[in-house]
Amino acid sequence: MNHYLAIDIGASGGRHIIGYMQDGSIKTKEVFRFAHTVQKQNGSLVWDIGQLTENVFTGLRLAGEAGFIPDTVSIDTWGVDYVLLDKNKKEILPAYAYRDARTQPIPEAVHALISPQTLYEHTGLQFQPFNTIYQLYCDRCSGKLKEAAYFLLLPAYLSFKLTGCLQNEYTDASTTGLLNARTQTWDSDIIRALELPDHLFTPLCRPGDVVGYFTEEAAQKIGYRAKVLAAPSHDTASAVAATPLSENGIFISSGTWSLIGRETKAPILSEQARCANFTNEGGISGIRFLKNYMGMWLFQSIRRCLQSPPDYQQTMRLAADSKFTQTFCVNDPSLNAPDNMIAAIETLLGQNDLPLGDLFASVYRSLSEGYAQSIEEIEKLTGKPADCIYIVGGGCQDDFLNRLTARLCGRPVFAGPVEATAIGNIVCQMIACGEIADLPSAREIIKQSFHIKKIQA
Repeated sequence: MNHYLAIDIGASGGRHIIGYMQDGSIKTKEVFRFAHTVQKQNGSLVWDIGQLTENVFTGLRLAGEAGFIPDTVSIDTWGVDYVLLDKNKKEILPAYAYRDARTQPIPEAVHALISPQTLYEHTGLQFQPFNTIYQLYCDRCSGKLKEAAYFLLLPAYLSFKLTGCLQNEYTDASTTGLLNARTQTWDSDIIRALELPDHLFTPLCRPGDVVGYFTEEAAQKIGYRAKVLAAPSHDTASAVAATPLSENGIFISSGTWSLIGRETKAPILSEQARCANFTNEGGISGIRFLKNYMGMWLFQSIRRCLQSPPDYQQTMRLAADSKFTQTFCVNDPSLNAPDNMIAAIETLLGQNDLPLGDLFASVYRSLSEGYAQSIEEIEKLTGKPADCIYIVGGGCQDDFLNRLTARLCGRPVFAGPVEATAIGNIVCQMIACGEIADLPSAREIIKQSFHIKKIQA
């Protein structure tokens, strides 16, 4: 029996999940889970990549100690962020977090060189002030790129720490604003226009490609040697791979971010799509045409403001009991990384000292209204009606949000699987190793292997 290990890391925590086939079904077992968060350093928001790397190694070691030595390992994380290395392959720190405010003035400077319309025609990427393109241009302006010999998106960096191999992967590269949506390769026109060093942008690997094997040093630390494959290394690409979509289905990948979209065969690069701020990102199967909304980040940030935060069940009950109906734009820039999320939301609502139930109700209603609006836009931009909605990821456990979504969207809604990102990572490994034929076959197996709940509005 082959064992496949998914290292799935989101912006607030990570998990190591073993997957294997048994009696025609996919079985999973969590062997390690860890929390991590953005750190404040000298007034900036950064990632503790040393601790993140240690957690990757710890989970691998614990998998072996639990009797699940994996045949293959793949890593997925959130998109956009990266680590720079010098010519000796040493980290050029800090590794900034995308929520850091350093890029706030940068889009204007970039757009003076390349218009937003031209950027979208090339990349199909939605505008976010923290996209990699703006972060790297910020590094160029600060002089940080002068010593940089290698640019590694975060999953590629963690794979490098295991294998010594330096290779970015396509789905994660598609989140940068530097990838041509048509050719699916780095866009040399944009790179030249911004005077970014060409040598940073080496050829990309694809999901399922072999990255390398654990180095001797890594193997000694972990206790065994394994092969590392490229996952769909942007976590949403892995989550969508595990979503049992119908041809006209819509996915909502619900976690720190909510990502609402559908798979398309080709990018949609129209001016209407740009103005609606939709993005075209890579997947195992075609393009993920989607829109980003701040998701569980809002609830997570509210809890950090409270001395005794309610758990998720209490949060749902408080919101369900509230009659408060006022909403706000969940993607307002003031919510990106506020010192106090409650105060930031109350400012948008023009309220003070809202009861907690009313605050939560407003977040729920604002999110579900955003979902409904996005689905209408997707139908219009793709020219196809949606027949059902699949909500996957940790946020799919929020029954109140699921029911609001079903009510507002007026379509069948299904919730699950919960660990979609890790499952998508695992099935990509299984496809690469020949245990599953292809993605449609994998999705049929996922339907039979994991609990998927139909939501009653």
